[in-house]
Amino acid sequence: MKRSTVNKKALVTGGTRGIGRAIAALLCQRGYEVTVTGTHPTPQGPTGTSYLSCDFSDTKATGIFAREVGQMGFSVLINNAGINKIGPVSDYDDTDFARIQQVNVAAPFMLCKALVPGMQRRRFGRIVNITSIYSVVSRAGRSAYSASKFGLFGLARALALEVAKDNVLVNCLAPGFVDTELSHNILGEKGVAEMTQKIPVGRFAKPEEIAKYVVFLASDENTYMTGQNIVVDGGFTCE
Repeated sequence: MKRSTVNKKALVTGGTRGIGRAIAALLCQRGYEVTVTGTHPTPQGPTGTSYLSCDFSDTKATGIFAREVGQMGFSVLINNAGINKIGPVSDYDDTDFARIQQVNVAAPFMLCKALVPGMQRRRFGRIVNITSIYSVVSRAGRSAYSASKFGLFGLARALALEVAKDNVLVNCLAPGFVDTELSHNILGEKGVAEMTQKIPVGRFAKPEEIAKYVVFLASDENTYMTGQNIVVDGGFTCE
């Protein structure tokens, strides 16, 4: 199959740390022109990337941002930025729930809406939404987060059907437990040790491992897979 000659411009949201940073760095290594987003006013992305600041919890700011990047010719969109809060339903207020849905679902929707028309005109596009194992299974205390990640997969699945004939492929990547600063902060060292025992391969994933799967889905090597939620969790959800 003939390779596409479309530009290799990628937008990675939440690309300043963890999985997002690893994705952005690997895309750069593969020859992409990469722009990352973060909430800091000054550049925070890996070497070789451009940086744009946006707080996706702000609906108005996200709308303005989406319109701007919609004119920048991106052929790849990685919706990685996300937030979480853990606790029973009684501990959430309306603001907590709405903020999680805004960042994790509404912002990706707005970015897809802005970037998809250009992808369709160029007849090439790759969108990868970073979901979570909690878009496949769940546990107590993850109600708002799971709602957002199941929703993000639903967005991808419907959009995939709309744009498949335009050579725009839309997928999700659902990581399990990943060795990031955020994981250690949330779980603590004791929690990390306990969770490791529940993972069949016996360890957390490295961000760079997750990035390899994402970059494949985002590349022209992926010519046929769309509408899927690929779980990469070391076997955690198999048991």
